[in-house]
Amino acid sequence: MQPTPLALQIQTLPDNPGIYQYFDKDGKILYVGKAKNIKKRVSSYFNKTHDIGRTNVLVRKIVTIKHIVVPTENDALLLENNLIKKLQPRYNVLLKDDKSYPWICIKNEPFSRVFHTRKMIKDGSEYFGPYTSFKTVWTVMDMIKHLYPLRTCNYDLTEKNIAAGKFKLCLEYHIGNCKGPCEGHETLENYQQHVEQIRQILKGNFKESLRVFKKQMTAAAAEMRFEDAQRIKEKIEVLENYQSRSTVANPNLNNVEVYSIVSDESAAFVNFLQIMHGSIIRTHTLELKKKLDETDKELLELAIVEIRERFNLISKEIIVPMDVEVGENVKVIVPKLGDKKDVLDLSTRNAKFFRMEQLKQIQIVDPDRHTNRIMAQMQKDLRLPKEPRHIECFDNSNIQGTNPVSACVVFKDGKPSKKDYRHFNIKTVDGPNDFASMEEAVFRRYKRLLEEAQPLPQLIVIDGGKGQLSSALKSLEMLDLRGKISIIGIAKRLEELFYPDDPVPLYLDKKSETLKVIQQLRNEAHRFGITHHRDKRSKSALQTSVETIPGIGEKTMLTLIKHFKSVKRMMQASEEEISKVVGLSKAKKIIDFYKTINK
Repeated sequence: MQPTPLALQIQTLPDNPGIYQYFDKDGKILYVGKAKNIKKRVSSYFNKTHDIGRTNVLVRKIVTIKHIVVPTENDALLLENNLIKKLQPRYNVLLKDDKSYPWICIKNEPFSRVFHTRKMIKDGSEYFGPYTSFKTVWTVMDMIKHLYPLRTCNYDLTEKNIAAGKFKLCLEYHIGNCKGPCEGHETLENYQQHVEQIRQILKGNFKESLRVFKKQMTAAAAEMRFEDAQRIKEKIEVLENYQSRSTVANPNLNNVEVYSIVSDESAAFVNFLQIMHGSIIRTHTLELKKKLDETDKELLELAIVEIRERFNLISKEIIVPMDVEVGENVKVIVPKLGDKKDVLDLSTRNAKFFRMEQLKQIQIVDPDRHTNRIMAQMQKDLRLPKEPRHIECFDNSNIQGTNPVSACVVFKDGKPSKKDYRHFNIKTVDGPNDFASMEEAVFRRYKRLLEEAQPLPQLIVIDGGKGQLSSALKSLEMLDLRGKISIIGIAKRLEELFYPDDPVPLYLDKKSETLKVIQQLRNEAHRFGITHHRDKRSKSALQTSVETIPGIGEKTMLTLIKHFKSVKRMMQASEEEISKVVGLSKAKKIIDFYKTINK
């Protein structure tokens, strides 16, 4: 039975932190929740009967589930808070807008104060956060207070006021918590250097502060001021042990739209985030079915226009992964690093998760469509003239040249066709010669297919680099098949793909489905070849051992090989066990022989 649409949505949710949203049959939002693992949390709603009747009513109304993936659980908490305030879902505890998360402010003024606050005032001051609890804020503020002596008064410390002597030193100066800038005991330049170090710490950059403190500690130790050096060392330890806070976005990002795109052969997925004062207040992912060979730029431009019209968006700044044309009054930003690059990466991550979710659903509901998509993608990625519906992969196995074998595994429509697997015991090669072994195996495989008028593959994959690929090509030439079947080699070290007559290898994205199929082929060929090689070595060792036993002939030898499989098993068997296979007389000869050689 096919899963229900709701069960399908749950089955394909990601195992990542983020928020989930429940919608009813009319598309009205019912609930917003946060989770460390979205899939597990959502599944828990449907796996049991809840004690609270209201929760059971909620579950019965759910028709659609949407989600947003974020880097950490703290980010999920902040995002949940923003969305509940914005959307006010019926089944959530409503949050008042005045109950906001705390921030740390660096005030825009001479001798800047650093303090915590819940209110953001647009006066040029810098705000860091939001933090998920005041406990975190107090920890950070205590650390800053321990590291740097800053003023706590609210005096207007302009140069003119200080020169006029309007202020007097307070208790904070006398107990060592402030250096007295109000009476000119500390210069503005020195004070603001401390503020800049605090700014870097709040951004999560400890490098400069640690460098300054270590330099001061070394200087103090060199001058034998060991107590000062110890105090500085303690500051270094505090700084090194502190873990920076997590945030969804920089509060300076206001009224900004973020767009990202991921695509494959059949469709593109465009994710949109709307950010106000550093908070994500809206998200949406749009799927665009490809009709022609549209570029990502064309599709992204189309999606941006559609989403802006749908949500009546009027932002004058958009963040995108590539330069696009969406109107004269819109500033297009393609960030390379910093906070804007971070939110673009977050959007891209959500687009990728949405695409993966859709692909999983297609694979479950419409496996033929899933196969067709992968085949089309492989044809494009590998530059093939035809879709590789039938692929064969060869691998060699030998240990120091003994018992050389080759394995050929067959994939049809991207899946193993085990009834078509073949082993080749190498007959014409002496010693460890992978090239010659590959040449023999490929020749024998396709000579037989031609003789039996069997269908040939669209693609041959050779496990190895240029040498093995050249050997396989020789066999195809002898059979007049070169150019009629596409052939590539894959080298293990860097997963390089080699083509005939092309010195430059192809490197596929490590996460691409095409590379995953080729790796699965290679690994399956290796497994199949190693298994056969191990069996052959074992039988060879058993045969050699049995042939040396006096009074044991070829027929008895074959019976023992078939039954015990290995020398070790036969040597460990009792006389009674062996006698059941070859009789009491021969069993006694075998037992006596191994007793003699083990003395």
